[in-house]
Amino acid sequence: MNSNISRLAESVGRVIVGKQDTVVKLIAALLCEGHVLLEDVPGVGKTQLITALSRSIGGKFNRIQLTPDIMPSDIAGFTMLDSAKGEFVYRDGAVMCNFLLADEINRASPKVQSALLEAMEERQISLDGVTHKLPRPFLVMATQNPVETYGTFHLPEAQMDRFFMKLSMGYPSVQEEVMILERTERHNPIANIPEPVMHVDDIAAMQEEVKRVRVTDEVKNYIVRIVSSTRQDRNTILGISPRGSIALFKAAKAFAYIYDREYVTPDDVKNTAVSVLAHRIILSPQGKTAFSTGEAYIENVLRTCQVPSMIR
Repeated sequence: MNSNISRLAESVGRVIVGKQDTVVKLIAALLCEGHVLLEDVPGVGKTQLITALSRSIGGKFNRIQLTPDIMPSDIAGFTMLDSAKGEFVYRDGAVMCNFLLADEINRASPKVQSALLEAMEERQISLDGVTHKLPRPFLVMATQNPVETYGTFHLPEAQMDRFFMKLSMGYPSVQEEVMILERTERHNPIANIPEPVMHVDDIAAMQEEVKRVRVTDEVKNYIVRIVSSTRQDRNTILGISPRGSIALFKAAKAFAYIYDREYVTPDDVKNTAVSVLAHRIILSPQGKTAFSTGEAYIENVLRTCQVPSMIR
């Protein structure tokens, strides 16, 4: 593993027990300037995960608990008259940070969801004719609860497609939960990260390095074959758009960089495909019967799609 990534993952691991795959994929999304949707039950460490990442990098962290009465101005900020200066000034919203936890995004109204997703896509906010750039790096980790959906606003597929990855932490094993009890006995585990292991400028530099990772034509064609196979399939109503293939392309490059390679292998594609693609499809009734979930469907696509021979 890349030494910088190893230090970052080790720092996050001082707070998060296990879940190495989730931590690495979250870092991969950060390196690709993407955003993450984390769907999981309450209490498994979603807030701790993004807090530990921001603490490890030294970036500004904001959290907003989304409820039906939250307004778009809570997300994007607002302008108000400063009586002392006699002019309108901008007051920051929640998105003016490096790491934003948007907790329970599906409980916010569609108008608020749109305000957040616009900031995620454009990385800027425009108010009263003035554009305000967001800090870089900028990572949104939105969460939603798969149970207790009463009073929630379902994220439309077009908005789901804006998320780079969809991840899930899951329950810990027995041994991991014992470690969690020991870590929380005396203090909040976040205190285990006394200082950042890197700076936000280091992340920006690594983002540029990821872009220089090489991808052969064979691997590019492999990515396109995976994505295009979902578009003419009776098991799907909605296949994966070119945005999905771009995301998989970037994620594979990030994985290669994380594991200290200058080139992408088919395994990098396979290791990221489910997290990057599964939330971008809609299964048909036949597909739901055969596969039940988008994750199982993408895993089947990976099994049936011919893997190219690796040429460096």
